[in-house]
Amino acid sequence: MIEEQFTKVKTMVFPRVVLAGHGVIRKVGDVVVELKLGRKALLVTGGRTSAIAGRRVAKLLEKSSKTVRIEVSGQATKSNLDSLVEKAREFAPDIVLGVGGGSKIDLAKMTARIVGSEFVSVPTSASHDGISSPRASIKVDGISSSLEGATPIAIVADTQVISRAPYRMLAAGCADVLSNASALRDWEIAVKAGRESMSTTAYALSSYAGNSVMQDAGRIRKNHETSTWLAVRPIIASGLAMGVAGSSRPASGSEHLFSHALDSMQSGGAMHGEQCGVGAIMMTAYQGGDWKGIREALRKLGCPTDAKGLGVAPETVVEALLRAKSMREDRYTILDSKPFTRQSAIRLARKTMVI
Repeated sequence: MIEEQFTKVKTMVFPRVVLAGHGVIRKVGDVVVELKLGRKALLVTGGRTSAIAGRRVAKLLEKSSKTVRIEVSGQATKSNLDSLVEKAREFAPDIVLGVGGGSKIDLAKMTARIVGSEFVSVPTSASHDGISSPRASIKVDGISSSLEGATPIAIVADTQVISRAPYRMLAAGCADVLSNASALRDWEIAVKAGRESMSTTAYALSSYAGNSVMQDAGRIRKNHETSTWLAVRPIIASGLAMGVAGSSRPASGSEHLFSHALDSMQSGGAMHGEQCGVGAIMMTAYQGGDWKGIREALRKLGCPTDAKGLGVAPETVVEALLRAKSMREDRYTILDSKPFTRQSAIRLARKTMVI
């Protein structure tokens, strides 16, 4: 018997440097020098985050003989991205740094990918696992699209800086990582259905991240740097899992589709991670998993666990469940193997006490 020729190819892209901890922001200049990233740096930040860390990072880079251009941008929308890309092409940076929250980091990683520069992530908050992943959420006509951005060559996550951000952001980041539980179950469902293959390394990283937040949920509290340390490590690990998998698969399943559906309805004022957390309660129950454990961990973190907490009406939750499957046709989940009817969506939301 002649063995078939082996043709499988796998690409995994990792950051070369990950610095996380107290006061590490002061090492930004050293990191850029050590990695030999070139002379010209475009720094993408926001109005508030410029005052918090952006200007400080710029001075550290200038002290390291870099030519720095600061661009203060708004939300992660296509129009803001187009504007940044135009300015970046004019400046021709060797490095693009995202200094700020999730939207600034998403804009920076997309700009870096489009113009062909290296990307450095310097989060001032940790509201989702995008601080370390190559995925970016960009709004087009008010609807969030998950796009492939640049993988960070370096991550500098200063827990002292992040702990000063509103606690709600850190809690939302933890909720986003807790939702890995339902995302991984969806991945297993897709593999069983013959729709995808499994990356055991990415699966293990994502599982570690979700379990870590689950175990430490009761120890993570407001304005406490140790809590930030406990949260940031798994948030980074979750983003790295996406880099290993080459997609958002290890951290994005039916619970994210539920969140995207809420976004498409422009409902409430909840954060991405908060929506994913509530989605994970329902989808984990639908998958036959420990939804009560996720609900309790979210409660300990101070995150929403129901429609009222998300600022939406019960009927909006039901409609989002029904819309979720159509949010991303290429992402096979429990919603493909077991589609909702209106009555089954209502039963699930009631069973999990979301409505």
